[in-house]
Amino acid sequence: MQVNANVTPPVTMMGYEANRKQPKFVAHFAHTTASIQAAQRLRAEIFSAEYGVQFNHPLGLDIDNFDQFCQHINVYDTTNGSLIATTRLLTGEKAQLAGGFYSAQEFDLSKLLSSLNGRILEIGRTCVHPDYRSGAAITVLWSALAEYLLAEDFAYLIGCASIPLEQQGEKFAAIVESLDEEQFIAPELRVIPKLAIPQMVKPTTIESKIHIPPLLKAYLRMNAKVGGEACLDKEFNCADMFILLDVSTLAGRYAQRFLKTA
Repeated sequence: MQVNANVTPPVTMMGYEANRKQPKFVAHFAHTTASIQAAQRLRAEIFSAEYGVQFNHPLGLDIDNFDQFCQHINVYDTTNGSLIATTRLLTGEKAQLAGGFYSAQEFDLSKLLSSLNGRILEIGRTCVHPDYRSGAAITVLWSALAEYLLAEDFAYLIGCASIPLEQQGEKFAAIVESLDEEQFIAPELRVIPKLAIPQMVKPTTIESKIHIPPLLKAYLRMNAKVGGEACLDKEFNCADMFILLDVSTLAGRYAQRFLKTA
């Protein structure tokens, strides 16, 4: 993924105290207006730089109608107090108050949701500052998410992973072709995009290594499944792929990886 150099330095956590004995990265739920707005500002800066989206909020924030129903997890660099990553969480109970899950705006989820038993959590608006994409920061974010999923007895995690449609969609087409059938959910349960991706250009060359975006790669490593065909997000000029994770897999071999202290 190409990163625009116009992303500003990370937002600083108010009142932090540097402590070399602390882990380098820590994750916290955002409980104050300031910490939530810091997450919304980081989102706006990164999405604007990488997808060219313009946010007209007077404070430079990315805000939508779902934010008021969501919890936010922020990741900080304890060496300088900077906010370096964030994501938001929408429970099934809160989704009913919000008018549905965010991903239902892009996909028909009816067949899938009717087949799932247990609590559902939706993850969205995930972003990591470009200076911190080596892997450790997102590991801490997933660790906090995994703890919350297990502690609150969620059965499933849903969400979307975005892939830029650059080079006439050639990279997106290559990523889709690299996925195995077993990485998708059962055909009869697949979600239906409300705006299908236009016919993509077939890859002109076969690369020895497909560069899967970090977020999608993290989902697949967590044993998440792709929900079906992607949806076109015109505003962001990207393909959104629906993701489904059976949380019971986190109780096995994946728990050790994602619940470890980073």
